[in-house]
Amino acid sequence: MRSTTRFTRSPIHFSVVRYSFFVGSPKLRKTEVLVNTCISAVQHLRLLRGGAQSHLLRASDGACYVTKFQNNPQHVRVLANEMLATNLGLALGLPMPRVEVIEVSDWLIEHTEGLRIKLGGSKIPCRSGKQLGSLYVGCESPGMSFDYLPGELLQSVVNIGDFARALVLDKWTCNSDGRQAIFCRKTLRSQRHYATFIDQVYCFNASEWTFPDYPLRGVYANNCVYEGVMGWEAFEPALSRAEEMDTHAIWRCAADIPEEWYEGDRDGLNRLVEALHHRRGAIRKLITEFRRSSRNPFPNWRESPADSAMPLAASDRSLEAQRL
Repeated sequence: MRSTTRFTRSPIHFSVVRYSFFVGSPKLRKTEVLVNTCISAVQHLRLLRGGAQSHLLRASDGACYVTKFQNNPQHVRVLANEMLATNLGLALGLPMPRVEVIEVSDWLIEHTEGLRIKLGGSKIPCRSGKQLGSLYVGCESPGMSFDYLPGELLQSVVNIGDFARALVLDKWTCNSDGRQAIFCRKTLRSQRHYATFIDQVYCFNASEWTFPDYPLRGVYANNCVYEGVMGWEAFEPALSRAEEMDTHAIWRCAADIPEEWYEGDRDGLNRLVEALHHRRGAIRKLITEFRRSSRNPFPNWRESPADSAMPLAASDRSLEAQRL
């Protein structure tokens, strides 16, 4: 049964302006101002599938959000992962739903039977406070959105080229899961779908914040999405944007992460940002390892002398296995 509990006293709040991000991060100039809007949950719609046991909530801004809670079965850090990796992906130009901090009140949880997490055969209330909301991009109408498409439909996805560009993010951040996407069409008569990339919780090796890189991690399950890749130009502009992103820009993507999502470990977050800045130079090698794997994902790749001379990233294993 769908829960329709509403909590109407949920205006948009504004946080205090901050002039620096975190300990060790570059300071903002005095002319720069960051204002963080905080939305509140007003209605529980339904439980969603997935290991994080996310819930679909309507918020005070009128939009619906896939909401991951701090006491999800995976780890509280996956909320930080989702926000940082999604913001990085948006900065690279990837089609991803925006992420927000969404306040969930004690009142809403107490008055909504469905706001529960299943752990070890029992149900516990979802935690109140600041949760991770990802803008819901699906459609409630049947036949409009899918989390899987067969090969013949995948090949006609409008933005199929974005799957190659998503590799830039997934290899850079060491996504230890397969690439996840949702496919939507505008009308029931439409024959083509548009892909949006979702679920970045396994970036940075989930809760570990390490980088154990392997060629087949962070890639989409069906090779047909990569058939149009013939060279490095297929990864642009995401590849150049990642390689040129400085520490200041990476910190901007992390600026709104509540400290409870990384358990107050600011040194750990600082090391994560520094590792991302350092790993920019390894992205091409990591994609090359995937290209040269037994899966042969880019059958139409046009080999160049520079490609042949590029070594595998074995020399970078110390970086890949780096523990934060």
